[in-house]
Amino acid sequence: MDLRNIAIIAHVDHGKTTLVDELLKQSGTYRENQATTERAMDSNDLERERGITILAKATSVEWKGTRINIVDTPGHADFGGEVERILSMVDGVVLLVDAAEGPMPQTKFVTSKALALGLKPIVVLNKVDKPDAEPDRALDEVFDLFASLDANDEQLDFPSLYASGRNGWCDAELDGPRKDLSALFDLVLSHVEAPKQIAKRDEPFSMLATTLGADPFIGRLLTGRVESGTLKAGTTVNALSRDGTRIEQFRVTKVLAFRGLSQQPIDMAEAGDIVSLAGMAKATVADTICDPAVTDAIPAQPIDPPTITVTFGINDSPLAGRDGDKVQSRVIRDRLMKEAESNVAIKISDTPGGEAFEVAGRGELQMGVLIENMRREGFELSISRPQVLFREVDGVRMEPVEEVTIDVDDEYSGAVIEKLTGPRKGEMTEMRQNGGKTRIIALVPSRGLIGYHGEFLTDTRGTGVMNRVFHEWAPHKGAIPGRRAGVLISMENGTSVAYALWNLEDRGKMFIGAQEPVYTGMIIGEHSRDNDLEVNPLKGKKLTNVRASGTDDAVRLTTPTTLTLEQAIAYIDDDELVEVTPNAIRLRKRYLDPHERKRMAKSA
Repeated sequence: MDLRNIAIIAHVDHGKTTLVDELLKQSGTYRENQATTERAMDSNDLERERGITILAKATSVEWKGTRINIVDTPGHADFGGEVERILSMVDGVVLLVDAAEGPMPQTKFVTSKALALGLKPIVVLNKVDKPDAEPDRALDEVFDLFASLDANDEQLDFPSLYASGRNGWCDAELDGPRKDLSALFDLVLSHVEAPKQIAKRDEPFSMLATTLGADPFIGRLLTGRVESGTLKAGTTVNALSRDGTRIEQFRVTKVLAFRGLSQQPIDMAEAGDIVSLAGMAKATVADTICDPAVTDAIPAQPIDPPTITVTFGINDSPLAGRDGDKVQSRVIRDRLMKEAESNVAIKISDTPGGEAFEVAGRGELQMGVLIENMRREGFELSISRPQVLFREVDGVRMEPVEEVTIDVDDEYSGAVIEKLTGPRKGEMTEMRQNGGKTRIIALVPSRGLIGYHGEFLTDTRGTGVMNRVFHEWAPHKGAIPGRRAGVLISMENGTSVAYALWNLEDRGKMFIGAQEPVYTGMIIGEHSRDNDLEVNPLKGKKLTNVRASGTDDAVRLTTPTTLTLEQAIAYIDDDELVEVTPNAIRLRKRYLDPHERKRMAKSA
């Protein structure tokens, strides 16, 4: 059977997963009466809730006797570790661009990786039926983007299609028949080359592992594209590390291929096909699985280094152990090590004392997703403020700088520019206005962006869109001021009382409501001034036997501010922690005892 391997790349929300849904439907993958879910490829709970793709996934469809393997990739740069490796499995990419927004920064990030690998792109202008769509302008912008990324002549001569993924049509002309997606299927068959590996079917078996998964029944699964030869279940193979040393020898217990949305066991894997293997104990991502006769490892894509680090510790607050059942440092360490094995963009290291672990990764979103997954599994953790990783280059201290692209309504652009270029030490590189919207592009140190997203949404009344992608390492830019406001700290253990909170409202905004458990050292609100203040949220009303009209009215509290996990992590200062349990997110001081806090502040 003929074969094509393609990846679909796009910016967040440009409709890639929805388009894959339609490709599956129209290729006859589903039975007539089969119950299907929207965005079938986003199978993980967090992906469905947030509406983003976090893990890359493969599927396959058949069209006119050819099998097309399709890989759906994440759009966020935080999950770029996934994207870089996946592109080495495919022979072509379908770049999906929103006809109204044009190419966006994350598109640029993934496209630069694809063009560098020499992949030939097909450009699909999606959502052309939106009222503000400008497909011609978007197409010109894509061409300019390719030119700026040093695309070769063959890549610049790309075919383009107009589509509406949601309505399930794709045409070569803007005023085409708008019936179905056959134009896209046909273009994939004619434009994307068959895998070069097919010519190597007579050579010994070899395959580069690109993603690691787990199946509750089969165990660990390594997925990749077969580079040469053929493989049957039951064969004994070697696993080689990047430098060619043998890690282990194992018997392949199962060979699975993607058929529609499920993986099915097949008799034999052939060169060029994308398959998953089971049976290994140690082999992991970027290792070469091969016949014992092969001695050279397949070169793997280098992984971009982590830029931020967060400390994961055990929860040692007075409320520890009430919600979760996984509270010991040993259990937390095992879980983090398991994560680092499948997610190559994360690095784990132990801290002195062994009670906490440094987790280095690509960004706040990636950390937030990991913490959210762990709390759902029953873990209790205390999380520190993210710190940026620095490098020494020729005696100069270097820090990561990100390219930030912001789209806002014209009236808010002043406030955004002032924040980015002032205290956050950013440099504006481009600004252009178009129909009431302003696009601002700036280079900002990663340190300056920690905790900025919430502030940005407040400044733009929730209408702004911000995207960031790693740009380069640059010399250290000097101190960046942190949070200006102080916090309100509980001085008692117990349950909060409405009357006490009502009396504290003029001191600042509250993070908790009435009848919530509090403890000494827990942060219950933000102070209206710049110093920390210890308060008593348990102080009830003194009762007297004198009745007076008007004084016994029910207390009406202002609704407390609830912080999401990412907001809480970005909000805290260096001497504070976020306590994360399956049912609660609380802020606290690192040292709960006020005397110890003062002593530590002095010694610091």
